[in-house]
Amino acid sequence: MVDVKEIKSLKLTPFTRMSASIYGILGLIAAIVMLIALIIVQAAGLLPQLGQFNLITGLGIPLIVLLPIGAFFSTIMVSFFSVMLYNVLVPKLGGVKLELEGNEVEKIPIVSFSLILSAIGAIWAFIVGLVLAAVFSPLFSFISTISTMPAAANITANITNVSGAAMPTGAEVGVAGTFVFLVLIIGLPIMVFVFGFIWNALFALFYNYIVTRVAKIQLEFNQITGSLHELKHIPVLPTALAVAIVCALLGIISGIISGNYGEFISNFITYFIETALIALLYNYLAPKIGSIKLNLE
Repeated sequence: MVDVKEIKSLKLTPFTRMSASIYGILGLIAAIVMLIALIIVQAAGLLPQLGQFNLITGLGIPLIVLLPIGAFFSTIMVSFFSVMLYNVLVPKLGGVKLELEGNEVEKIPIVSFSLILSAIGAIWAFIVGLVLAAVFSPLFSFISTISTMPAAANITANITNVSGAAMPTGAEVGVAGTFVFLVLIIGLPIMVFVFGFIWNALFALFYNYIVTRVAKIQLEFNQITGSLHELKHIPVLPTALAVAIVCALLGIISGIISGNYGEFISNFITYFIETALIALLYNYLAPKIGSIKLNLE
């Protein structure tokens, strides 16, 4: 029997702790793989132009420290704020819904899934746009100021006479700066929302009508009290296979757009490995640091 559940909210601390721990370990694994690759490159002498620079001590070993720490702390920030946004937006937009039969996700309702995830992405894009606008603002102000100075005006006139190309005036720089700010603050969030909605909708669409014929995401929930549940266990192989097939299908579309026709293969391999590792790490860490807790109704 199919049971429709809506994720009404996520507990901030358990989700953030689990996400940061998983990605910290993934960062360590990535650093170890890179270290091994650098050892092979240096031993084989594939980059003789580096001279006396030691790839292992100069790059590989620092990555062993920097990548896990960077992944851990950046994930704390992203996870905490994303979950906070999710919990705030659910009463207004509705939460992610899952049609479950036992521990198998039979269907992901498209609109609810796409709407809230693209909205969260758009808010992140707005924040990034604000930061970039704040970074570029002094630069545009500086260029606009020096372009109005007498010495700069003489230099501009000389360059124009020699090259025949007119240099931008202070007013033109100001207009360009305003346009850039509008694109970053308004245009970027809108684009992220639209394309995010389409991409998430395609993810759910492919999963519902193609992937479930081969494999299904499996999530083992355990009721704690009332609507409060915990994600007790994630079966590794079926979940990794389902996610990998969806991402491979999405890779066909992005590959056609970008001209990289082998992207579906790389997507399948990458997302199978990543999802399997995340599920394995989750199952290992959940009894030790606490599982993800959420309200399902």
